[in-house]
Amino acid sequence: MGVGRLDKTIKIKTLKGSSIFSSLDESELAELSEIISEKRFSQGDYVFWEGDLPEYFYILARGRIKVSKVSASGREFVVAFFGPGDIFGEVAVFEDKPYPASAQATESTIVLAVSRDRFTKFLSNYPAVALKIINMLGSRLRDALGRLRDLAGERVEQRIAGILVMLSSKFGADLPFTRQEIADMAGTTIETAIRTMTRFKENGIIKSARGSITVLDDTNLRSIAEGHSRD
Repeated sequence: MGVGRLDKTIKIKTLKGSSIFSSLDESELAELSEIISEKRFSQGDYVFWEGDLPEYFYILARGRIKVSKVSASGREFVVAFFGPGDIFGEVAVFEDKPYPASAQATESTIVLAVSRDRFTKFLSNYPAVALKIINMLGSRLRDALGRLRDLAGERVEQRIAGILVMLSSKFGADLPFTRQEIADMAGTTIETAIRTMTRFKENGIIKSARGSITVLDDTNLRSIAEGHSRD
């Protein structure tokens, strides 16, 4: 891991592109940029581990982050993927409890680290930002409950279709994800994920290459995710 300094303009642009800071004006963003630091991670590096004490939350400037948990049996379950502008690690910081999952860079990544103590002081002057954070935490909780419901009640084909829909809405039709990563997010085996995505490919819904998936037919993919099988 390396630590350096991004140009202040890039820091402000990254903050402006994040959901909770988009309403701040230039002077407020400039003030916020003074209390954050840049951290760089190579592919495979961990930003933090599950159980670490939360000193910072992070805003992703460049690259991609995978957040995952490991079950008692040792199996990894991917909770989420984050791209530029996304915020992660904030739940632990605002609850002042250990990180509930681990965050790992899946490619060369730059994050903006926000100190909990310094950010708390910043919030005292900007209550609107605090309200956005509360709304974001509520949204994250609803997403997590939805994922648990899906894993409990949906067929594997439906879960995988739903994950591909979610990822394509966030990252675009060309997805730089492996079949193993999709399997981990769906809570299934790589063999089952391969069989399912092979059917999607044969039906012209997706195409795939090593380490990437392209959504070709979003309409049918959404239909499967909603429980309308093509079989």
